[in-house]
Amino acid sequence: MKKTTCAACDCELGPDAISVKLGGKTVEVCCEECAQALGEAEAAAASAASKD
Repeated sequence: MKKTTCAACDCELGPDAISVKLGGKTVEVCCEECAQALGEAEAAAASAASKD
């Protein structure tokens, strides 16, 4: 069986993984903190791109 890891911190995902939509793709994270961190990173990247 393939092991999957968190998109934010590379921890192994368990049955309580959270799906997060990021840049048009759905990724899985291990906890709410990682979900929030990815959301903030996406917002920062979008803000930086809009300033160009």
